[in-house]
Amino acid sequence: MTAGPPPEPTARELVILKVLWDHGEASVRQVHETLRDELPIVQNTIQAFLRTMEAKGLVEHRTEGRTFVYRPLLKRDHTSNRLLSGLLDRVFDGAMDQLVESALSLRKPTAAELDRLRALIDGADRPRGGQGEDR
Repeated sequence: MTAGPPPEPTARELVILKVLWDHGEASVRQVHETLRDELPIVQNTIQAFLRTMEAKGLVEHRTEGRTFVYRPLLKRDHTSNRLLSGLLDRVFDGAMDQLVESALSLRKPTAAELDRLRALIDGADRPRGGQGEDR
């Protein structure tokens, strides 16, 4: 296998990664128990996904007795930034305003989300750290 960044996780792998990010690490059974109400998926399928994810460099495991305990090798923020960057480039040709417009058309944001968006825009308007700038 060549060195380089791991491939982007598939949609199902991303669901499993979210469980691992939330728990730090988890056994196949723990992942299955977390997802069984959300996804109609059997424990053996989770195990197969985790093995594939390990081969792809997305997770690694340690052994506790006869149990494999998996942990993510990718950080959540790095993965979300990478996926979003790809989406921004592939779908919106780098146009951030179109990405935001599309997201806002999907559902009405909550008041808290709007406040957070305003704060982010205000922060983006400010000059970035440099010499001679007041803070």
